[in-house]
Amino acid sequence: MDKKKVAVPLVCHGHSRPVVDLFYSPVTPDGFFLISASKDSSPMLRNGETGDWIGTFEGHKGAVWSCGLDTNALRAATGSADFSAKVWDALTGDVLHSFEHKHIVRACAFSEDTHLLLTGGLEKVLRIYDLNRPDAPPREVDKSPGSIRTVAWLHSDQTILSSCTDMGGVRLWDVRSGKIVQTLETKSSVTSAEVSQDGRYITTADGSTVKFWDANYFGLVKSYDMPCTVESASLEPKYGNKFIAGGEDMWIHVFDFHTGEEITCNKGHHGPVHCVRFSPGGESYASGSEDGTIRIWQTGPLTNEDTEAPPANGSTGKVKVTAEEVSRKIEGFHIADEGKSGEKEEAGNE
Repeated sequence: MDKKKVAVPLVCHGHSRPVVDLFYSPVTPDGFFLISASKDSSPMLRNGETGDWIGTFEGHKGAVWSCGLDTNALRAATGSADFSAKVWDALTGDVLHSFEHKHIVRACAFSEDTHLLLTGGLEKVLRIYDLNRPDAPPREVDKSPGSIRTVAWLHSDQTILSSCTDMGGVRLWDVRSGKIVQTLETKSSVTSAEVSQDGRYITTADGSTVKFWDANYFGLVKSYDMPCTVESASLEPKYGNKFIAGGEDMWIHVFDFHTGEEITCNKGHHGPVHCVRFSPGGESYASGSEDGTIRIWQTGPLTNEDTEAPPANGSTGKVKVTAEEVSRKIEGFHIADEGKSGEKEEAGNE
């Protein structure tokens, strides 16, 4: 039997329900950070390198479907089934702004300049909030043709991207005119859309295919059939020579970007994989699953040190605040409220 070296991931526990979205911050002077969204209504912030828990954002009353961090990892954003999007102080866990919607918020994203927040969801409306004037009404972009599943910014915040839950394709909107300028056609609905770190590619997962589009000319660059239905895909950010995909079969597949050949397949989750993302330097990637765990996988050859559990206090020299400060700050906002799920969470679990 062919004995391949088994990858041993860092397993991050803490969520009590499925993990449905992951987002890495860029590298900051304090390292890089990972935020996770879960149906348990409590998004979590972690050290992106070690997976160590930093804090839990308490305040949503329904499943949290989407999460993000701004460029400096100082603020977090979340979209929830409780009909709200929230912006948080990532150092203290305090809610800075809460934006009420009329239906479930499925997607949210900070603009590159960090001044704007884009949201979308079951209302079929894209909204742009000015975080410098949070009390001002948001700008509403032309009605989306369907319920919004994903959103992203590109072209230095001149264009926004959205995909729908109930139809194929990715729509690209001109922010100034508010009109659709291009549609990237896919057969199935796009469940994951990622703009590459260098702005060259848009990576989409739609059913059983992963596609790569030219982010500037919108042509299809590559399209690969997957071994199963995949929900999420991510392109390696540094060299762009491989990509990952995860979905129904509970495995994380790593493929060669140029040929589409499978390089490796990592097994460990006990439920479908809902989200996969590469860390900003490409040295690891994270997966979030129906089983409620996040797993962080190393991309390089594993050594014994890599597979050992990280120190509990995350003493890598790259943590934003010391363990004592974290616990002091978190005491104020990490309140476990057993009855917080509310009826709207059920609506968000459809």
